[in-house]
Amino acid sequence: MNKQPQLMDASRMRDILRPHLSQIREHVFLNSELAMVRGDHTVFSLLMRQKPPFIINDHRLGIILSGEADIYFNLQDRHLTSGTLVYIGPGTIINPKRLSPDLRIFGMGLFSNFPMPFAQGQLPSAFNGQVRDFQFSVSEADVAIARQILETIWQTVHAADDYHRPTVAALVAAQMHHYDRLFRQQADQQARSLSREQTLFDRFLQLVTQHCCEHHQIGYYAERMCLTERYLNTVIRQASGTTAKDWIDRALVTRIKIELRHTDKPVAQIADELHFANPSFFSKYFRRLTGLTPGGYRDSMAI
Repeated sequence: MNKQPQLMDASRMRDILRPHLSQIREHVFLNSELAMVRGDHTVFSLLMRQKPPFIINDHRLGIILSGEADIYFNLQDRHLTSGTLVYIGPGTIINPKRLSPDLRIFGMGLFSNFPMPFAQGQLPSAFNGQVRDFQFSVSEADVAIARQILETIWQTVHAADDYHRPTVAALVAAQMHHYDRLFRQQADQQARSLSREQTLFDRFLQLVTQHCCEHHQIGYYAERMCLTERYLNTVIRQASGTTAKDWIDRALVTRIKIELRHTDKPVAQIADELHFANPSFFSKYFRRLTGLTPGGYRDSMAI
């Protein structure tokens, strides 16, 4: 087993893609700072063989050019189709469920040592950690702009063995500003159209995604949202058909499964890191929600 949760970072991607570079070289660029995929399905087929879910620790931006995909992002199922812009940020848990054979994506990954073109604390709002991921459809004109910027980056990184980093960084900044403008437009439109219940539910889900490992009780989230526990639970049930505690448990169990499946940490250590009172309570909690003990789940994943 891996000693850390399965990260799909630069090193891991290089290990997966290196044996196949001769087949995909025309569609893939990869170095220690930046990765790009230009319309090839093979890359995603190779990634699917790695038994997701994956944890992402960097910034990734892309466009669905054709085909469709069903992907689980941070507690929510998303159906992606042609014309969708996709952002995946640090801390995102991603679980691809189905990728159509004609899926084509043009995108880039900015690894942890990429020279980000913004001063500390000055990232555009869509990328500053307030949200971990977003996906939405935009107009053909906006897709064309995003694609043109990616094409220019693609040409720049292939212009020389050692590409000109300031130029690439400036182009990345342009793409991030483009995505940020569209993200804020989308958020404004949704804010005008969503009911108060749906708006509160979305905010609750963001908080759960970010804090479920440390905070397991609804009281924390109610306090963060300046609501009573009773009112928050009523709103969440109206918006989603289930309780707030069910959403917290769903997020926490997902995280526990990743730890059990992709690390060799002792159960007691996982219980402590995820802020359970003791290993016994942790085991009872997991068994109540999954029907398996932590050890039993880990053994079943090893088969």
